[in-house]
Amino acid sequence: MKLVCSQAELNASLQLVSRAVASRPTHPVLANVLLTADAGTGRLSLTGFDLSLGIQTSLPASVQTSGAITLPARLFGEIVARMPADSPIGLTCEEGAEQVELTSASGSYQMRGMPADDFPELPLAQVATPIRLDPEALIKGLRATLFASSGDEAKQLLTGVHLGLDAEGLECAATDGHRLAVLRLQNGAEPAEAGAAADQLDVTVPARSLRELERLLSSRGAADPVSLFCDRGQVVFQWADQVLTSRSLDGTYPNYRQLIPESFARSLKLDRKGLVAALERVAVLADQHNNVVKISSDPAAGQLAISADAQDVGSGSEALAAEVNGEAIQIAFNVRYVLDGLKAMGSERVELRCNAPTTPVVLSPVDEPAFTYLVMPVQIRQ
Repeated sequence: MKLVCSQAELNASLQLVSRAVASRPTHPVLANVLLTADAGTGRLSLTGFDLSLGIQTSLPASVQTSGAITLPARLFGEIVARMPADSPIGLTCEEGAEQVELTSASGSYQMRGMPADDFPELPLAQVATPIRLDPEALIKGLRATLFASSGDEAKQLLTGVHLGLDAEGLECAATDGHRLAVLRLQNGAEPAEAGAAADQLDVTVPARSLRELERLLSSRGAADPVSLFCDRGQVVFQWADQVLTSRSLDGTYPNYRQLIPESFARSLKLDRKGLVAALERVAVLADQHNNVVKISSDPAAGQLAISADAQDVGSGSEALAAEVNGEAIQIAFNVRYVLDGLKAMGSERVELRCNAPTTPVVLSPVDEPAFTYLVMPVQIRQ
């Protein structure tokens, strides 16, 4: 293998794929990045794969001799990052050898690698017809739901985000058992080709993989549709010169739609930023004692009151103007859950709907009913 490429492009690509390199590898080669140079296409491909998440990207290179090898991701990344940005980098590896020489204007380095044949094969698309997703819609859906997935590995399915696609559009949903975030996107996918069956999707993908997908799509400003392939417990996202592969989570995702009440006896509409600011102030006290805040509505005064009482520390309360419908009510919440949902919304006004102090509360942006955020209240002993 012999090639010359840009330091900046190689450094950026290495940083991307290194996120899929195992921190505690079960086999030495999993701590490496796979480099594949192709003289025919004039590109250098880099792959990181920890057997669960795989990221592959490529960059233009002046390839004199094709070839492939794996190099220690951390060491290779640190050397490349410190090389001068204004000098091209040369990579040379004799056929059959495991020693790579890196050269730039500042000097040369020799690194010991491992054969490319030892590197596990990235599960790539086996299905002929991909589902094409709009990257902007996908980014929006992931940002609106990822935060609500569970961090508890014992709740396997809930550590992912459920992606569903039908004739009406793309739906992203995540729940950790205490809250639920759902965003339905009308334009999530391109229509199926004439004569082809309508695209259908029903898969749960680990949140870790989707966080990387969201980061990759956002950083490169993807304009091309994202091709999604689902096959035999694997999902593959492909766009431009990048590929992200992930295992899917086994099992049937909970029927979250049945958790959302069909009607509400009470509703409050108020300024979202004002509500976030008030909750953050009261949260200073709530954080001292179990994170619980109480929210009370006062229809006569047109107000919403927020209070926290931290035993042996102190108490605090805030009042906000609100458009109140229905009878007065007092509900207690984990303040962190409420704040997470409100911060995922971009609207100026938010609506809070509920029925009773012990039933789920639904928060949604007034101008975007497609986003639903449900929070279970905390039962407090009087």
